[in-house]
This record gives sequence, structure tokens and C-alpha cells, in this order.
Amino acid sequence: MNKLDQQYTDLLQTILEHGVDKKDRTGTGTKSIFGYTIRHNMKDGFPLLTTKKMPFKTIVTELLWFLRGDTNIKFLVDNNCHIWDGDAYKNYVNTPFNLGGPKGKDDVADYELIRDITSYVDLTQEEFIERIKTDRMFAFEWGELGPIYGAQWRRWFPGGKDQIQNLINELKTNPDSRRLMVNAWNVGELDQMVLPPCHYGFQVYTRELNFYELRNKLRNSKEGWFAETAVTVKELQEECTKRGIPTRAISLMWNQRSVDTFLGLPFNIASYGLLLEIIAKEVNMVPDQLIGNLGDVHLYSNHIEQAKEQIAREGFDLPTLNMWEPAIGKEISIIDNLHIWSTNCFIIENYQSHPTIKAPLNN
Repeated sequence: MNKLDQQYTDLLQTILEHGVDKKDRTGTGTKSIFGYTIRHNMKDGFPLLTTKKMPFKTIVTELLWFLRGDTNIKFLVDNNCHIWDGDAYKNYVNTPFNLGGPKGKDDVADYELIRDITSYVDLTQEEFIERIKTDRMFAFEWGELGPIYGAQWRRWFPGGKDQIQNLINELKTNPDSRRLMVNAWNVGELDQMVLPPCHYGFQVYTRELNFYELRNKLRNSKEGWFAETAVTVKELQEECTKRGIPTRAISLMWNQRSVDTFLGLPFNIASYGLLLEIIAKEVNMVPDQLIGNLGDVHLYSNHIEQAKEQIAREGFDLPTLNMWEPAIGKEISIIDNLHIWSTNCFIIENYQSHPTIKAPLNN
């Protein structure tokens, strides 16, 4: 079994054996432990679990949504990603007479006067999502989740700071900084979010590639490279720089206060692995270590049997990731051009997995 699936199933087993019974906000009940770390070397493959089939396009869609700074589910729904449907619907049901929405628009006053409040309250979740798809004004008002991840990453309030762009700039100019961090836990805006951030921040760390890593990068490049005599690290770095070959490795560590271990954690691992790949490409570095620091790590009571089924499975080799730039004739920045990047630009190859294991999402 690959090391990532082994770590994950070991965690499931640890919760089953040592978890304590705890109540939770959903009323479902959990088995919970406090404090756990998962570490993956990106050289071992892309961190997509193989002991159950993972919906990679859904993971990509959500991450692109975060990076766009979007906080409305319409982008997700339009791209067949339904991770946040339940949170939006719960917010809608709990605030049926909220006349918020797009203030200052010419058509808002008439819209609020003629709309049928009862129809809003009585919609099923399926009808609600269909309305998000087809009714622009409805989606504008009821698809909004508040200042969650995308807002904090791209326009932190107050000040409107773009933490992602600041991170990219700092990596390019001061890669040894110990302040390479992005935070989503904005205390002043927590009460405006449908759900406070579970994964509330991440930090990146870079290092210079060593002599052997640089030499191998050169030898494996398109042009190839060979030196009969020994050369210094500095000479190897200069040769790599001439060819546009990375000379540094980058690692990412995320922190998570609350971990839905069966449904959520596999998504979190793959999502931050993809974010590491995107940032590495943006700053021309090699993806290195992916680390998750986990707080309240729990299994919901209605996920116990599913966890036991997954533990009994033997994992396959991890897949690989290829990123294909949009065909516009030149290399472009991902962060600066997110509007033209789609799920089709991120391809998982050689992904072999066991079948999906279905489990209810507890909102």
C-alpha cells in the first residue's frame, strides 16, 4: 500500500480504537481524538487516496473557486460541484425573511416587492439548487455564503489584502521568509460566514535543491546535461537558471481545527496538494512536502461502518498530476488568469482506486 493511504487508514483505525464519544453541532455524534499530523512527500505521487474513488474534478472546482475569491455557490453549481449546497440551503431555510441582496441596483426594489416569500421557504434542496442555476437574482442573494475562504484569501477585510498574491510576490523576492502564510480565520467576520473555516490557514517553506537534485534536474531536462568534471552547487544553479529549471523546493503545511475524517479529510489532502502544485508552478519551484496539522479529528457516528470497510482495503500506487495551460500561445500566470483556467487543465493520470464508499454529509 502507498504511504498516504496507509497513514489515512491508520488514522481511521486510531479514531475507532481511541476516539471518545462527543456531541457536535449537527446532532449526529462523533468519535473524536485531538491532534494528529499527516505528512506526504510529493515525489511519491499526487495525494489522491486510492482506497476509495475520489472525485478529482470536484476537488479542482472548489479550489479554483477559492482562488478566484468567489463566495457564491453559483460557480460551483454551474460546474457540477455540490460540496457547499447543504450549507447554502441551510442558511436559506433558517433566514426565509432576510431581504438582503444586491442593494443599490435599479431592479432590486421591484424584485423584492414582487417575489413570493412563501415559495422561498417551501423549496426543497433540489429545487433550491435548480433555482440557483436558472435565476440570476435568486443566486445573487441566496447563493452567497458570506466571507469564507475565497474572501479571506483574496480580499481580507479590513484593507482588502490579497493574501495569495502577496504570498506569490514574497516567494519570488524573499523565499527564505518565515512569514509565508495565508490565514482564513478572520475573527471580525466569523459571524458573517455560513460556516467558520475548518482549515483555517496554511504556511509554505522553501529550500535550495541540493547538489544531487540539481544535477538530476539537468540530466533529465529536454536538452540533457553531462559534466565530466565535478562542478559546484553554484555552477549547477546557474546552469539550471539559464534553462528555466527550478533551483528550489517548496513545501506546504495547513492547519485544520475540525476534521470530518471520512468525507472531508481526503478532499482537504488532495486540495492542498493541488494548491502546492499550483503555487510551485507559479514560482518555478519543485513541490516537496505536504503536511496537515489536524485538531479535532473525528468520525461521525453514521460513518463508522464505512471507515471499517475502507480500512480493510489495500491501496494502489498513487497517480500523477499534469497541468495543461490554456491554449493561448504563451505561458501564463495561473493566479493572474484564473478566469481562463478550468478543471480540464488539471489531469490525473494512472489513477487506480477501489470503488466509492457512500456516506451522508452532516451539515
